[in-house]
Amino acid sequence: MKIVIAPDKFRGSLTGIEFCWIVKEAIWEILPDVEIVEAPVADGGDGTLAAVEAQVPHGKKTMEVNDPLFRKIEASFLYNEEFKIAFVEMAEASGLRLLKDEERNCFHTSTYGTGELIKGAMDAGAETIILGIGGSATNDCGMGMAAALGFEFLDENGKKVEPVGKNLSKVKKIDTSKVDPRVEVVNFHAASDVISTLYGEDGAAYVYGPQKGASKEEIELLDQGLRDFNEVLIDTFNMDIHDVYGAGAAGGMGAAVLTFFTGEVRPGIELVKEMIGFDKRIEGADWLITGEGKLDFQTLLGKAIKGVVESAQNQNIPVAAFCGKITLPQDALATMGIHYSSSVVLEAKDYEDAMENGKEYLREIAKKFAIKLSRMD
Repeated sequence: MKIVIAPDKFRGSLTGIEFCWIVKEAIWEILPDVEIVEAPVADGGDGTLAAVEAQVPHGKKTMEVNDPLFRKIEASFLYNEEFKIAFVEMAEASGLRLLKDEERNCFHTSTYGTGELIKGAMDAGAETIILGIGGSATNDCGMGMAAALGFEFLDENGKKVEPVGKNLSKVKKIDTSKVDPRVEVVNFHAASDVISTLYGEDGAAYVYGPQKGASKEEIELLDQGLRDFNEVLIDTFNMDIHDVYGAGAAGGMGAAVLTFFTGEVRPGIELVKEMIGFDKRIEGADWLITGEGKLDFQTLLGKAIKGVVESAQNQNIPVAAFCGKITLPQDALATMGIHYSSSVVLEAKDYEDAMENGKEYLREIAKKFAIKLSRMD
């Protein structure tokens, strides 16, 4: 029997790699002869770097960059010398996880550090850069990132504008005369789990601004800023991308990739599956086990698990989902392609117990599943 373990992270409590270890050991206690393939996945947000690092030949490079508030930190990217491909995770330099709760406010943050990581990747020799753009603390439409690569953002008086979210409406012109020439020849691909437009009720500011610390008034200003900035992008690049797939991802970083780099934005899980050779690795599997912290309606919109299940369905592999919490009804799970499911909250006494002892409950869930498989044999 062959079982593939392909989870996303449980945000804040368990990495995909830890999930694999726990479930593998639990299954082997019951079924010691089972072949197990570990294939943790991600959708472009924080944790993607770790998932790729565990499965793709690479060199990890660490450098000093600016965090979202322009403080010096150490951040890393992955680089494959043979294929000259770099993987840069935006959350490494511009992520919400880098800030304390009281520091979180995308009105004041910048993606400048992400631009520094991209420059580092180009310095290493990258000809293709895959940028994971989830988990950001920003809403500057990639202005900071672009500034780190030589783009200059000028106000009505021709003075440089600080590249933070609150200044989007101040930008009246983009000077491209000092841009790093490598930007035009490197291939850029953004991995995103967000389908939102750049602005409006379904745009970057209104949908994600609240969780990034912006007040109601600041969100309105940010949304207007994205509208105004989009007009400058149109004037500069002759491209109107405000409603293109993923333009609003990561506070407009999707729009930045499309314009500053003339790159592409794709579902993160699809890019990650390609990078790790996922469809090839699951061939011949009898079961595929996946999981994430919360399996709900958002999962159906393109999160990592949805991509995993689709690959399994294409090869007629049954899927088991072990999650922190599942809010979808059984018929929705069945329609999605999940044949067996269980969650930590069903095992735990309460939420606190689930968070404190989640790893042990996950082990028990995996054991029960293995026992079920042994009886089927």
